[in-house]
Amino acid sequence: MCSVRLTFIGSGDAFASGGRFQACLLLEGAPEPLLIDCGASSLVALKRAGVDPASLGWVALSHLHGDHFAGLPFLILDGQFAGRTRPLVIAGPPGTRDRMERTFEALYPGATSAERAFETRFIEFEERAPCELGPAVITPFEVRHGSGAPAYALRVQYGERLIAYSGDTEWTDNLIAVADSADLFVCECNFFDREVPGHLDYRTLAAHRNELTCRRLVITHMQDDMLARVGEADVEAASDGAVFTL
Repeated sequence: MCSVRLTFIGSGDAFASGGRFQACLLLEGAPEPLLIDCGASSLVALKRAGVDPASLGWVALSHLHGDHFAGLPFLILDGQFAGRTRPLVIAGPPGTRDRMERTFEALYPGATSAERAFETRFIEFEERAPCELGPAVITPFEVRHGSGAPAYALRVQYGERLIAYSGDTEWTDNLIAVADSADLFVCECNFFDREVPGHLDYRTLAAHRNELTCRRLVITHMQDDMLARVGEADVEAASDGAVFTL
């Protein structure tokens, strides 16, 4: 059985709390790598981690906030000037292509109509409908996080492992289904005990821990308050560059 590696290219929140890069997870071990989320700082983080952006053909997005998708224009632009030829396929919530292209156009006017040597293709997730994305099958579950489009937690079958990812959300029972029997559940934990709409805090997560049947739980997307108290949490915590082997 081949092992699967999950690398936290970025484990931070929207505000770079703790000096961390924004959300970006890399799965390796199956025939091709898979990128999950691609925050605005992700191109820098990928290159610092020694990952060739042109090696990435598949990207899955949990939702359409900038710290989770706004690295895509830079990933595409890098490919354009680096002579990339392999296609780039991006799967995300309804409206992903429009949101990305409007963002790209705002950053670099005319960029969306530029000729490139590679195809960029988009796939829209549908609630609880398994989606084949290159080396993975991804099932999205809608969660509670306002982003102008549905926000999803993702249940990712990759190689012979099942990885669950909350994206950003306050508590919802859909997380129980997403984490069910997963080898690893990567869950956002923005605060320690402060309840904020659209986000999870550690005390709420701990109160529901027995409902989560994942084999392993790792928290990410932590704000300064959570980072300062992470030693009080009875759970593993992500950091930039951390590698989890499954």
